[in-house]
Amino acid sequence: MPTLSRRAGLGRALPALPVGAFVVAPAQAQVPIDPGSVSPPVVVTASRLEQDPFAAPRAIDLLTSQYLQRGNFKSTPQALRELPSVMVQETAPGQGSPFVRGFTGYLNLLLIDGIRLNNSAFRAGPNQYWSTVDLWSTDRIEVLRGVASTQYGSDAIGGTVQVFTKSATGFGAEGTRFGGGLFGRYATAEDSIGARGEVQAGIVRENGLHTGVLVGGSARSFGELEGGDDTGRQPNTDHDETGFDVKVEHWLDRGAKLVFLHQEFAQDNVPRTHATVAGESWRGTAVGADLQRDLDQNRRLTYLQYHRTDMTGPVQAMRASVSWHVQRELEDRITGAGAQRWQAFEVGTFGAFLQFESDLGALGRLTYGVDWYHDNVNSWFRRVGAPQPPDAIQGQVANDARYDLLGVFVEDQVAIARNVGLQLGARYTHAEVDAKSVRDPAGNRIAIADQWDEVVGNVHLRVGIVEGWNVYGGVSQGFRAPSLSDLSSFDIARSGEQEVPAPGLDAERYLGYEIGTKVRAGAVRGQLAWYYTDIDDQILRFPTGTTNADGQPIVTKANVGTGYVQGVELQYEWECLTRAWLYGSNTWQHGRVSNFNGASLERSEEYVSRLMPFTTQVGLRWEDAEGRFHAETWVVRAEDADKLSAGDQRDTQRIPPGGTPSYTTWNLRCGWRADDRTNIELAVENITDVDYRVHGSGSNAPGRNFVLGMRTQF
Repeated sequence: MPTLSRRAGLGRALPALPVGAFVVAPAQAQVPIDPGSVSPPVVVTASRLEQDPFAAPRAIDLLTSQYLQRGNFKSTPQALRELPSVMVQETAPGQGSPFVRGFTGYLNLLLIDGIRLNNSAFRAGPNQYWSTVDLWSTDRIEVLRGVASTQYGSDAIGGTVQVFTKSATGFGAEGTRFGGGLFGRYATAEDSIGARGEVQAGIVRENGLHTGVLVGGSARSFGELEGGDDTGRQPNTDHDETGFDVKVEHWLDRGAKLVFLHQEFAQDNVPRTHATVAGESWRGTAVGADLQRDLDQNRRLTYLQYHRTDMTGPVQAMRASVSWHVQRELEDRITGAGAQRWQAFEVGTFGAFLQFESDLGALGRLTYGVDWYHDNVNSWFRRVGAPQPPDAIQGQVANDARYDLLGVFVEDQVAIARNVGLQLGARYTHAEVDAKSVRDPAGNRIAIADQWDEVVGNVHLRVGIVEGWNVYGGVSQGFRAPSLSDLSSFDIARSGEQEVPAPGLDAERYLGYEIGTKVRAGAVRGQLAWYYTDIDDQILRFPTGTTNADGQPIVTKANVGTGYVQGVELQYEWECLTRAWLYGSNTWQHGRVSNFNGASLERSEEYVSRLMPFTTQVGLRWEDAEGRFHAETWVVRAEDADKLSAGDQRDTQRIPPGGTPSYTTWNLRCGWRADDRTNIELAVENITDVDYRVHGSGSNAPGRNFVLGMRTQF
């Protein structure tokens, strides 16, 4: 039987770190709903154009660099956890899959500087891929909640999250500038320690133009996670991570620049603890049978972009990008019978987009362009011992496969009156798959070739009632083309179910409605939104009523889902005293969808899987006038997550019988800017050491967790 704890520590990881720097960003307020800096905040994800988030007719959050620094989050998914209508499920502590407005996995889209992270091999349901984006290389994050397929194409259903990477900063007079610094983080309940180093250099030329280079590297080691008072240390929850990135920005003239970026990130031996004998029963959950089930993740992105903003004639601005994105996954599994199996895949994605902006005067500001992503997928499977013939056909997904997404889009923003704005757009998308090596349920090699064409549109209206008060509403069509994973997955799903390929799927279709209001007046800021997402032809798993040779239930997929998700989300902030803010949020969510369930496999209506329970967050934050000290305390309350789908009820290793119990956590965070170069952050999370689990997660959340972070530049 293999050793279940493999913590290597930073001794192995730290050599990847360069000597480096951290450059502190300009001070901005911490509340996501309105960062409130001296200059109005600007976002681009809502419309692909720069705009004040208060003026956007959508629910959108801006997580500034200061918010990310003060939050001291362990991962990119965890940085989203304090937003309304966002629930971060973690199958394992090294993974994270945000549920945004009731949708997760490949029904949410993640962008890195405008480039899709999503690819055709993404698994259904919660997956681990967002955790391969290094939060420490991130400058800011924008979160657009709701359907956005017109702007971004397939997958943008629950939400679209865009990560903007760090750039070299601090350019001054003519000449050469160098900088450096370090960042470290330590957390007790995670038994984790990590560090990042950055170096940057800049050359300012005689005409004031500059070239900046930023190089960074990071390493983290996570030990066995300690849960709350009753759970204690959770075995086989440790892993290591390393990251590296380099970014070059070269200004050609006042309105044009070239941007080059290369980043890579690796996770080593991330265990799916709940599926193994090392898992522990909590509130009646089942314990897995595997002796080992670990995942290695490797991701690399390289791009070159051209940005131009001062063009004359019919086009005033443009942005062009070419990219190469590689994702590798390796699963090392030892079954309860002692059989060792490896399966892996590699996806290489060539991406390109062109975006233009034209001012049409009274007809509005037009954004239009084209984007294309081409996946090359190789996937394999191997058993220890005498391989059987089917082993050579495929791994988790089809082998020797190609997948294309081609989109043409147009978006217009029109000022109908002084306080009335209209946003409308349309997109055409062509998706195509050619998979040459697919294993059918009988173990035979088959091929899958298919294509889909979709046209979607949206219209959103914003009306300014009085100064500082907007109301908005809109309708957005959405779609998701069947992925290679949908069509060809031959893998374990949920709690030991065997998923088999499902050729011949149609595209999923969605229609999102949203009505909301935003307030930014004096000491009060906030936004309130109601949304309703209509679901049609959703691709869902369901049991076939048969089992495989190992006795595992076999599930497959079909376009059986028809239903809805609706919800209400509230965010608010009130400066109740000088330099003191009371803030909070509330989330309510409900949804039903049809699926095949029961021994008779009859189609019936059930709850949407893993609905977010009613959740409340209330906090108080204070900051001194000079920005040297800040402190906040907040409480999070999540009610019982007992609205379960049939799949949730079968997911006995992660969800207790009857649902996930309610919980309340109390947290404290403070920080001190010791001098112009050094910042210290300290947090105590889950002060009362509550034993709890975020709905659908494979392990319990950390118990009382002391988190220390320190940044210094030189």
